[in-house]
Amino acid sequence: MSVDIVLPWVDGSDPEWRKIKAQYQENGDARDERFRDFDLLRYWFRGIDQCMPWVRTVHFITMNQVPSWLNVSNERLHIIDHRDYIPEAYLPTFNSNAIELNVYRIPELSEQFLLLNDDVLFLRETKETDYFRDGKPVDMLALQPVVANADNEVMSYIYLNNSIVLARHFDKRTTMKQFPKAYFCSSYPLMYLGYNNLERMWPRFTGFFTAHGPSPLLKSQLAELWEMEYEVMDTASRNHFRDKTDVNQYLVREFNKLKGNFIPANILKDFAYFDLAEDNHKLYECLDHPKVSSICINDSNREIPFEDIKKELHERMERLFPKKSSFER
Repeated sequence: MSVDIVLPWVDGSDPEWRKIKAQYQENGDARDERFRDFDLLRYWFRGIDQCMPWVRTVHFITMNQVPSWLNVSNERLHIIDHRDYIPEAYLPTFNSNAIELNVYRIPELSEQFLLLNDDVLFLRETKETDYFRDGKPVDMLALQPVVANADNEVMSYIYLNNSIVLARHFDKRTTMKQFPKAYFCSSYPLMYLGYNNLERMWPRFTGFFTAHGPSPLLKSQLAELWEMEYEVMDTASRNHFRDKTDVNQYLVREFNKLKGNFIPANILKDFAYFDLAEDNHKLYECLDHPKVSSICINDSNREIPFEDIKKELHERMERLFPKKSSFER
């Protein structure tokens, strides 16, 4: 079956966009750091072009913003504005959760799709079966307590909100008995096998680990969650900025896993995650000598030498992908 990619993107330096954003800034997470851009988008597309030729369509979601270099006539590219699929009651939105939770409304979207952010980059060739097999997502069910992170309170609340919704529909010990291989797949990292084993001690869910990488999702599962938990999804969609009352797309992944509707695998084996900091030597080493097919270069919104890091990243990505992709003019 066909697999699509959904990529929400924003140009945080666009004066018109910033003007509209300023009109709606409230108590949500509206920091400029949430929207700053390392300008790696063209390398994101080069990675898709070279490493994922099996992808049918890239649904490129923007708020009336299209990079000047983008080849809008590419048959594999579907440019879609927020207004094209998000209900008017939720607009304008600067909330990534609202943007992502509503993507099932895109009529052209395939049943199987990967939801990505532009901080997830592909470095080596991948296969469709790395993400979907027999119509099911390839993923990892890993339990992990929600952490009270005072440096990023909003995300702690979102993770807890996700867990509360999941606990309304699933009993932990029942699912462990029903799908033991989902919890104790032999290929899982030893740490998460240990976590899952320890979690047998507590009857209730304490939280979930969801890799911040390529998210394999089913359109029908997202639609089902809207039917089952309309109030929760509606509340998140009405928040103009990321908020403590939100749930996010991880809810969809975990819901599908707790149903047993996935192929268990060690998804961290070929993926690497990096938080940008003053010292990024491990990230640079990974880009200089790629050993994984995909990485996440996460901007943790901390104070960093932004321009210096941006330059370093561009130099390395240019060496990796020196040729233009079919998505560029």
